[in-house]
Amino acid sequence: MKANAKHLAREAESSAVFEAMARAGYVANGVIHILIGIIVIVLASGGRGEGDQAGAMKAVAGAPAGFVVLWLIAIGLWALGVWRAAEGLLARDRSGDAKGAARKWGRRLAEWGQAVVFLALGAISAAVAMGARPNAEETAEDASRGLLHTPGGGILLGLIGLGIGIGGVSFVVMGIMRSFRTRMRIPDGKRGRTLTTLGVVGFVAKGVALTIVGVLLLVSAVGTDAETAGGLDGAVDAMLAVPLGPALAYVVGVGFLAYGVFTIARARFARM
Repeated sequence: MKANAKHLAREAESSAVFEAMARAGYVANGVIHILIGIIVIVLASGGRGEGDQAGAMKAVAGAPAGFVVLWLIAIGLWALGVWRAAEGLLARDRSGDAKGAARKWGRRLAEWGQAVVFLALGAISAAVAMGARPNAEETAEDASRGLLHTPGGGILLGLIGLGIGIGGVSFVVMGIMRSFRTRMRIPDGKRGRTLTTLGVVGFVAKGVALTIVGVLLLVSAVGTDAETAGGLDGAVDAMLAVPLGPALAYVVGVGFLAYGVFTIARARFARM
């Protein structure tokens, strides 16, 4: 069974058409982040909107032929999700020692985690294309409320918040250390420096937002208050509620714009 799965994964990775579809997934992800960045900037300026993936997709749905764009986004994200799942399955350990095995499984878990995210985003895009209008903030609160009313649910919610917070910190570290460059072929000269700058700003901004989401879930778990929990839109609201929050939200919005442009460029320069 495992051998068959690896064979299918290798077949997928050797397909030029499938690689092109997976690269298109980076473009789709970049478009979503650019829209999120615009919405967050609007919110920071006193406007209204939903500063998360669902909000960005609903904005696309309101545009002419938006449902077509949403289906293209969904297909690209699904292809990228399957590609990342295959990458995790084919992760190798050439050292043969315990540390090498740990690194292999660490990479597998990271790739599979990304795969789940892209597949889920593709599902949201497809749902919006078919007329659904999900509210990610309400969904997060309802899920948190359900967990808090089950035995051990508060601990699980806290662990989820901790995991998201750690993920956010890792994004910040990746941006500061520029470690994202190992997964790309960065061009030389001014274009390469610009791309690296976009990556640094984008990774740090997204990391800050994810860290806030993780903190909100932890606070919800400790205080057993589901209303405190939230997703990305809740994180933006939390930023706006503190002194100098609008300025911080504006910076994060610009960072999401940078991350979106960087991710679109990644479609061309990513090592697949």
